[in-house]
Amino acid sequence: MATACTNGLDTGFVDLGYMKVAVLGVVQGITELLPISSTAHMRIVPTLLGWKDPGSAFSAAMQLAALAAVISYFWSDIRSLAFRSIRAFQRRDFNDWSFRFVVWIGLATVPIGLAGLFLSHTLNTCGSPLRSLPVIGLSCIVMAALLAIAELYCNHKRSLDHVSLTDALIVGFAKVGALIPGVSRSGSTLTAALFLDLKREEAARFSFLLGLPAITLAGLKELWELHKAHLDAHGWSMLAVGLIVASLSAFIAIWGLLRILEKFSAWPFVAYRAFIGFVLLIGFYTGFLA
Repeated sequence: MATACTNGLDTGFVDLGYMKVAVLGVVQGITELLPISSTAHMRIVPTLLGWKDPGSAFSAAMQLAALAAVISYFWSDIRSLAFRSIRAFQRRDFNDWSFRFVVWIGLATVPIGLAGLFLSHTLNTCGSPLRSLPVIGLSCIVMAALLAIAELYCNHKRSLDHVSLTDALIVGFAKVGALIPGVSRSGSTLTAALFLDLKREEAARFSFLLGLPAITLAGLKELWELHKAHLDAHGWSMLAVGLIVASLSAFIAIWGLLRILEKFSAWPFVAYRAFIGFVLLIGFYTGFLA
């Protein structure tokens, strides 16, 4: 699939029209926060529609849409954590759960922050081998298998107020795997949280809250990279359209994910991820998705 470059940065979205960017924004917004790999869908959907690959820069910048959706959906949780941790700090009550949880979020962000800086050039460069269909397909299948194991063998009884620093660090290290296209940040952190025996809906909530700093840093870093690459006004306007549409669809995705996990399980995502993985591999080796 053809890609476009702006000073070495993969910016295929600039060659798409506003309508196409809006459609891909909907796809990106929904799949970014579901454990089904947004990268896989950003390769499949444009290919099926005969469009250019929007590029890794588009996917990375769309992290800010996910950020807006998570903050708006979990605003009461975030507001409560912020005010309680500030008051605890003022009282020098460092054993307060809210204060400790905020510190854990920061510590859990360190692994993916360092890994992201180290691998950013490889991930976002034009023609990155990590965005190849075999890599994405295999990642989807492996993560489907891990999510299935978590469903089969874990208890899903713990609540969020019983998590520890160790739990946060485990999920934090799991986020590093999300740098590999096809793994999915939501998928890796949700799977790790389920392995910690958290209730399904609590595991998703834990995943989203821990991911806030990483999503923020990734999105802002990509905007800075696009600025350094001298993206023109047309490119920025295209990105803005994608961000607005993706924010709305991401909010709906969070609502849907929590309802599915609360009333059913993660099995629908296991089946879908495995299906997508095999579609990518078969499509690549038959030339259909090459």
